[in-house]
Amino acid sequence: MTTMPAAFLGHGSPMNVLERNRWTACWRAVGASVPRPRAILMVSAHWYVNSTAVTAMARPRTIHDFYGFPQALFDVQYPAPGLPDLVGEIAQVARPDHVGADHDSWGLDHGTWSVLVHAFPAADLPVLQLSINAGKPAAWHLALGARLAALRERGVLLMGSGNVVHNLAAMDRRNPDAAYDWGRRFDEAAWEILREAPGDAARLVEHPDYPRAAPTAEHFLPLMYLAGFAAATGRPVTRLVDGHAYGSISMASYGVDVPCPPTAAHLPGAGELATEAPADGSNL
Repeated sequence: MTTMPAAFLGHGSPMNVLERNRWTACWRAVGASVPRPRAILMVSAHWYVNSTAVTAMARPRTIHDFYGFPQALFDVQYPAPGLPDLVGEIAQVARPDHVGADHDSWGLDHGTWSVLVHAFPAADLPVLQLSINAGKPAAWHLALGARLAALRERGVLLMGSGNVVHNLAAMDRRNPDAAYDWGRRFDEAAWEILREAPGDAARLVEHPDYPRAAPTAEHFLPLMYLAGFAAATGRPVTRLVDGHAYGSISMASYGVDVPCPPTAAHLPGAGELATEAPADGSNL
């Protein structure tokens, strides 16, 4: 099988599903540039529970886990198949940690399908989603990402979907392309450590801007899987696209062995949020 790369995509607002901007152009370029995988294993910020599990159904459902957005978003389906035969292989490489098989409770949430609908619009590749264990520290997730890197030799594309900086309480809806100084500092600190010492990426939780950049950890932790992958393989991390949205969200995406897509600086960034619901009530 072809040895597979890995990627972390900053997914931002669900509205990116309907928009064409520099973020979605990056995701499309990633999908077009990587070898065709046997399956995609996605770590999404939006399956944040007190256990480690992987979807094990043959036909995972499309979950619309947000509120107050236009009906067009709720009409989107991403009917990718699952691959139950892969569940045992994932559990094996994750040892000594236990990975349970979820046969019916979850599916593909918007952290997964909102980026894959651009990267792999045909929805013809098997997709499995790995939960984020909320009870484990960043160093644990980084170590698990390092072990999951073994799946690259089995044709599995490892992907994370979240945001390096994600503070909904601080969002500025009036300024879609704005960034606070503390968000820029943390974003650049993350890029520096990914570039120079990805095995130390868990130390980002000690950065003075971390409490504001990630007041809750679920969007930050998918980055640890890419960092662990890079540390385990010894391959460099590249920044695929950068930028910010609404002051307090980083839209940076990173890859390991993913060709840098051509610049899309001429394209717009974030658009209107298009929801009247409070950000922390819309499940952004």
